[in-house]
Amino acid sequence: MAGFSSSSDRGGDSGKHGSREGALSIIAPGSRVTGELITDGVVKVEGVIDGTVRAQREVLVAKGGRVQGDIHTRDVVVGGEVVGSIFADERIEVQQGAVVQGDIATKKLVIQEGGEVNGQIRMGEAKAAMKPAEPAAT
Repeated sequence: MAGFSSSSDRGGDSGKHGSREGALSIIAPGSRVTGELITDGVVKVEGVIDGTVRAQREVLVAKGGRVQGDIHTRDVVVGGEVVGSIFADERIEVQQGAVVQGDIATKKLVIQEGGEVNGQIRMGEAKAAMKPAEPAAT
């Protein structure tokens, strides 16, 4: 089974100059965050987040981790549970045993055997996929 290595590590600054792109925020097991979480880097959720998550690079929901709210980022790996919609500019991976209760919008989607998605899936160009449906004119 795939671990939580970041598929988005494609070179770049390794922190030598304090680059914010490499920043990692960890919500540890037993921790609960309530409200909107915003970061320029990566968020790894091992505890619980009740609210929207906005990360510039990546959101990792570890096995046992839970997000009760929407996720907006570039790449997402779900090993735990997400109750809310996921909007990823590039890629979403739902690992074995993971559950997503909500809609997904992304360019690329991987659902491993045993992964579960209960919601609508929109794929294609990120900007088109990310826009909410507009009400029909009467």
